[in-house]
Amino acid sequence: MEMHLPAALLEARQFPIPQPIDSGLELSFSPQLRVNFDKQTRAMWSRWAPEPRACFNPALLSSIRSYYDFLAASNGQISCGGEDHPIDYVVLASDSPGVFNLGGDLELFRQLIDARDRAGLLRYGRACIDVLYRNYVAHDLPLTTISLVQGECLGGGFEAALSSDVIVAEKSSRFGFPEILFNMFPGMGAYSFLERRIGQRQAEEVLTSGKVYSADEMLALGVIDAAVDDGQGKAEVASLIKRRTRSRNGLAALAAARRRVHRIDFDELLDIVQIWVDSAMRLNPRDMKLMQRLVTRQNGLGESQQIH
Repeated sequence: MEMHLPAALLEARQFPIPQPIDSGLELSFSPQLRVNFDKQTRAMWSRWAPEPRACFNPALLSSIRSYYDFLAASNGQISCGGEDHPIDYVVLASDSPGVFNLGGDLELFRQLIDARDRAGLLRYGRACIDVLYRNYVAHDLPLTTISLVQGECLGGGFEAALSSDVIVAEKSSRFGFPEILFNMFPGMGAYSFLERRIGQRQAEEVLTSGKVYSADEMLALGVIDAAVDDGQGKAEVASLIKRRTRSRNGLAALAAARRRVHRIDFDELLDIVQIWVDSAMRLNPRDMKLMQRLVTRQNGLGESQQIH
């Protein structure tokens, strides 16, 4: 990976041509991101498969940005089978077995910090909050966003899940922010999203404990909306959509009202990214060694789907 993170790597790409499938349409934005529209539930599903680690590398961020540009250009409609269909739901999910997402690209962080490349860190952080914020505001469309968590959901992966209106998790999923273990904090929206959901005291406990939480614990805290048996996550999302059919418009509007009451502005997220970058540039050699240990664990988890 290029150490200095060229800006072109984060630029959006051209849209792929939708391909018809039995349930609707499929679009491949890159080898790391595929998307399909299910015409029955009117849901757009994205599934990421990052390589070589299950984290938000710059190429994946570029693909997500292209997908979100596609959603913005759609005006909430997609042509399928010669008919226009509304997009009522946008679902985030993973194609990596046992892992939703492990978060930021720690190996890239280490390289950029070693190179004293503050601009590169800031560019990466801004690319992260750009895609998270678009999901948080539901792409400025009258739709509902859903995160389906199946497996490990850590750091920036947890932040991504929190950017959705609704979070459904399978019971073996685990959540946490490991950044405090190497003397940092999660700087791409975690504080903003969590504080709005569960308040300052509980949010800071989750952010600073370094603890890995179960899906049931996250449900009890009010962080997620449903915890279901393993293998039932996709069915639960379909069931949730069915239950909301008659009140979909009102519930989407209620989510928009909630975002207005608990308003998170892009500038808030950007200011926190700048705090995060300043903090990263102050890390000492011991902190960097601890970060490298987590890089090794990221690599291992990508292979085994387990944290030892």
